[in-house]
Amino acid sequence: MNVTLFFERLWQQYLAVTPSAEKIHQLLGGGQPIVNDHIAVRSFNLPGTGVEAFAQHLLAMGYRQGGTYHFAAKHLDAAHFEHSDPCVPKVFISELQVESLSPQAQQLVKNLASQVNPELYLRPEVFFSGRPWQLSYADYQCLLQESEYAAWLAAYGYRANHFTVSVNQLVGYQSLQHVNQALLDAGFVLNSVGGEIKGSPEVLLEQSSTLADHAEVSFSDCKQSIPSCFYEFALRYKQADGELYSGFVEASADKIFSSTDSRQ
Repeated sequence: MNVTLFFERLWQQYLAVTPSAEKIHQLLGGGQPIVNDHIAVRSFNLPGTGVEAFAQHLLAMGYRQGGTYHFAAKHLDAAHFEHSDPCVPKVFISELQVESLSPQAQQLVKNLASQVNPELYLRPEVFFSGRPWQLSYADYQCLLQESEYAAWLAAYGYRANHFTVSVNQLVGYQSLQHVNQALLDAGFVLNSVGGEIKGSPEVLLEQSSTLADHAEVSFSDCKQSIPSCFYEFALRYKQADGELYSGFVEASADKIFSSTDSRQ
């Protein structure tokens, strides 16, 4: 699969549950193209379904692995991938340490995973395959008590959890504060966990994000409106060698994950 089609499919799937993204595009871009810094995908660390399962398709599309990350409080591991063409967005893939959940929740996740044909993970389409299992609202709520991440992934499956505006290449905005103020003035709500801006010039990356939109999800026993996806904004700073920092900051990313929390 070529990267242009790959990101177009991800974008269209993302827009279907994140209508605010189109409005933000109009607000910040005035109808002009906006450069995407990265997308993020969530997964479980079960055999054949985690970071490595997704990474194989990125490597085939010209990506290489960048940094690896660990989020102890949220029981997550992650890695980011960069394309040989610097204009192509980075991809951040995380996986939940299923063994960190209670025995009941672990079994619930394993039951979901057992419904999936393993061949799904052998195709790049897995990135935008959506929810490949049946899930009841009761089971969603059970997971929600232990892990917002697990509940979101169980409900929405495989998709871009967020897209990210590259503030460095955004015309007319000199800072992330400027971007945030434009969003607030237009009525968008930002993730304030750890402050509206996560990171600093000292760590070479500043990030902010909206709170997730809500979308109606069809569970096996009912339909419910729950948090869907959000939009992130990233401003990168130059390293000592003059190149923009291309990695991620664990302390900041940890707070960005909260953008989909149902308790926000």
